[in-house]
Amino acid sequence: MWLGEGWDSVATLVDARWVERRPRRAEVRELLLRETRVMPWLAPLLPVRVPVPVVWQAEPLVVRHELVVGEQANVLTAEHGRTIGALLRALHAVDIDEAGAHGVAATDRADVLAEFAEVVVPRAGGAALLDEIRGFPVDAVVHADLGPEHVLVIEGQVSGVIDWSDLCVDDRARDLAWPMFGASAAFARGVAAAYGMTEELHRRAWAWHRLAPWFEVTHGVATGQPDLVDSGLAGVRERLAGHKSALPGREGRQG
Repeated sequence: MWLGEGWDSVATLVDARWVERRPRRAEVRELLLRETRVMPWLAPLLPVRVPVPVVWQAEPLVVRHELVVGEQANVLTAEHGRTIGALLRALHAVDIDEAGAHGVAATDRADVLAEFAEVVVPRAGGAALLDEIRGFPVDAVVHADLGPEHVLVIEGQVSGVIDWSDLCVDDRARDLAWPMFGASAAFARGVAAAYGMTEELHRRAWAWHRLAPWFEVTHGVATGQPDLVDSGLAGVRERLAGHKSALPGREGRQG
């Protein structure tokens, strides 16, 4: 059973139990192999179930992990938020040096921002946002691609978090961008309460939220998908024009 295609890999369900993933591009191969080295170490440190893949076939590469049961929720609640807040608190507390020994590398932020400056800024503006993010800390192991499609729910409870290919050491606020500004206000308040949100983290998360569509633009350019470029640029313009809401739990809504 075909499960779909992400930006990096194709997933297939086998025997209603196993998920097999194949890289879509040559450079994704190492990301999948890294997951097979990192996730067996990381999974026991986290309070939520995550995939633990193994190499199933070397050539062409196939990695396999047991299915993490659940579906994307239509509505994410405060209880869901508290679970994700606890997950992120545990993830961001992982020792960086030990993570590095298992293959987790520091962000390539400088290269990414340089690409954004070349590809996106001439079309949509936003150089000040890049300057702001350039100075953010690199201080925690982060999921780096946390969004609604990666949070699975069953019977009202978070059952797992998937897709850890982008795992790296970066600014912990990067993982707080979507929970604070892309989900429901109730979910944001739950995450903030469980994680221990601060004004500084909230400020940086807002910047990361505004940066998120830039990844869509450059991916669309790199893979020859003009529709993706156009939708990404629309998101860039919309978020650059947006306004930061109040800290969760105070007056205001998460945008």
